[in-house]
Amino acid sequence: MPYFWEPGTQYNIGDEVEFEGFTYKIIQPHQSQSDWTPPATPALWARIPVGDHHYDDFNEHEERRHEERREEYQYEKREERAWDDHQNQAQEVAIHREEQKQNWYDITDERKKQLEIGGGLLVGAAAIGAGYLAYRHHQKSKEEKQADVWSLQAWLKDAQFRTQKYHQEGPRGPATWLLVQGKNIPQLAIRGGEEVGEPLFIARFFIDGSIQVGKASHRFELGALVGYRGEEIPSATYEILVGDLRNLRWVNCYGRLDINQLGGRPVEGGKEADGTPLFIIQTRFEGGVHPGKVSTKMEGAIISYGGREQLVQEYHVLCYQ
Repeated sequence: MPYFWEPGTQYNIGDEVEFEGFTYKIIQPHQSQSDWTPPATPALWARIPVGDHHYDDFNEHEERRHEERREEYQYEKREERAWDDHQNQAQEVAIHREEQKQNWYDITDERKKQLEIGGGLLVGAAAIGAGYLAYRHHQKSKEEKQADVWSLQAWLKDAQFRTQKYHQEGPRGPATWLLVQGKNIPQLAIRGGEEVGEPLFIARFFIDGSIQVGKASHRFELGALVGYRGEEIPSATYEILVGDLRNLRWVNCYGRLDINQLGGRPVEGGKEADGTPLFIIQTRFEGGVHPGKVSTKMEGAIISYGGREQLVQEYHVLCYQ
């Protein structure tokens, strides 16, 4: 039986805890802090769906077993609950990792209803409820909110899976994205620049259907910043790039990015909502060196600085050796 979650406790891989009636499985080792409750830290804890105490979000066999059981649910007899009521209901519907990668608008109406009633959107809803910034979420329709939460949930689950694998098995390549909470920056974080003598690291996080690339620092209030639609957006839950720069290199570039003329294979960064890949850059700006993003659709590269996005023409793209 899991112990109740407590602050000031060292938690390690394999640990499970109970908090406010739900069971959580650890994502990465850490010492808990008073404000790092499991619902507020999806970078550290994953909530286990109801019905199987030993359910493992990262075990494909278990996911398939739960998928087979979902037909047993009698949705039409169940009293309808708010789809985002993450405090009073648990996830009772199984979601394959492949299904989670689907676009919300490509899912059938019948399946959407099953996900609504069965708590299939609660991971994303809980993240928003715990303070994750959803870009202009309150201005959106119910369908748009659900699409937003579904995509956020997909990013979180993928990042949790990748981070747990890294801590269990170690790195599998020269660069890996790890889920991070606050200013808990890993020792092997890749330095993407510096400002006033302090290092800036390469970060990314989900926003408005996209995964935007930016920067992280102990100096930033929440931990990470990215540029999006002209603004500079902060987040306390984000991914940070770790690895070994000896297996990577910065390639000079000017103006619009042409992958065929780059002379190297760029490291995967993020993506726009339409699927356009975003790559990692660094550039000199206002006396510092800042990491940011570039795509083949931009007129140059973009960083965030001074509360808004800044377009630059001279930059370096992070590539594999």
